[in-house]
Amino acid sequence: MEPDLFTAAAEERQEKDPSSSPLPVRMRPRVLDEVVGQQHLLKPGSPLRRLVGEGAGGPAGASSVILWGPPGTGKTTLAYVVSKATNKRFVELSAITAGVKEVRAVIDGARRAAGGFGKETVLFLDEIHRFSKAQQDSLLPAVENRWVTLIAATTENPYFSVISPLLSRSLLLTLEPLTDDDIRGLLKRALVDERGLNGAVSLPDDAQAHLLRISGGDARRALTALEAAAGAAMAKNEPEITLATLEETVDRAAVKYDRDGDQHYDVASALIKSIRGSDVDAALHYLARMIEAGEDPRFIARRLMISASEDIGLADPTALPTAVAAAQAVAMIGFPEAALTLSHATIALALAPKSNAATRAIAAAQADVRNGLAGPVPPHLRDGHYKGAAKLGHAQGYVYPHDVPGGIAAQQYAPDTVHGKRYYEPTRYGAEARYADVVEKVRERLRGEGPA
Repeated sequence: MEPDLFTAAAEERQEKDPSSSPLPVRMRPRVLDEVVGQQHLLKPGSPLRRLVGEGAGGPAGASSVILWGPPGTGKTTLAYVVSKATNKRFVELSAITAGVKEVRAVIDGARRAAGGFGKETVLFLDEIHRFSKAQQDSLLPAVENRWVTLIAATTENPYFSVISPLLSRSLLLTLEPLTDDDIRGLLKRALVDERGLNGAVSLPDDAQAHLLRISGGDARRALTALEAAAGAAMAKNEPEITLATLEETVDRAAVKYDRDGDQHYDVASALIKSIRGSDVDAALHYLARMIEAGEDPRFIARRLMISASEDIGLADPTALPTAVAAAQAVAMIGFPEAALTLSHATIALALAPKSNAATRAIAAAQADVRNGLAGPVPPHLRDGHYKGAAKLGHAQGYVYPHDVPGGIAAQQYAPDTVHGKRYYEPTRYGAEARYADVVEKVRERLRGEGPA
């Protein structure tokens, strides 16, 4: 990085008084080995390792890279580490404030540094998706000729936000959301590191769990909340950051919900029972609790799909397709937008007419099978396609329903052991009333009764 007088003065002030910088800035890793998460990008010989000079040399130079990932996953951190570790000239620009003029100035400086001093330049361009096509075009000659090695960061899909020629000249590196373990390790380091809180306060498990939930995999958000809560605790002369202090600081109540314990199952049970009871408001309450507690949206969607068949069934034949569509949408979009889809499905299921006829039907059929009522398949229904089947009497006498007026053939389908059993007893609720009328007429026809 090329500091001016103001930058140099700011850095000197930060060195003398580290607390003048926010905790996320103070805790930025100084070397790649301190980076939390993203280990798939930090293997020996990786593009980022080569950018800092590890394994460099020979005819293959360091490649330009585009870092794509959610906020707080380490894009700026990785660029910062490169700036501190590399022996190359490092220049940083933000697409929010820079334009073509600033880009050209960097490129001109890079060419002078390469020609006059043999010094390579690394350009970090943050928020590259904010650059227009023309602004991105201005980077092409420099990247093509390696006058600069570009590190570009974006939170948006680069296949839509970065021009194809620039993508083809760079390596696309995808950053993964940080896990709870990643954030937990970062918090522990910040609590004891002299650059961080230096052991001034401790963080109990319940407060840490709440901090992990509200961070949503964003390291910057986690450290910002930790610093604010630590300040509040120290102002009260408290030796630890209590859950109450953390709740006050971040203005967000901790949801009493253990994703691996009783609360997980109790709240999920309450959600389904509220849907079953058609209490849409209670169902939305429990849904909100699960969302705010960081429950896996796919788990919620699976429960809704089960509810659609278990408690609604044919009373509203659209319930299951609605729940399945919600599950597919949730898998594609994730939180926070997935909350809208889950709300949509929950409301639809809660207000749908209810029937557990399908649930009772399969339960009764399974009970008979378990009790040994699984007699031989009637001979006329057995497979008759293989050689010798006819000699065994298989498929003989079978009436093809499509050859019969009305498409229903009066013949025995069930084994003798359960012939005449009625498993499906439809209700008269919602759309199932139509099925109740149909099933009686069909059963009459199967017995050879009623009009042909």
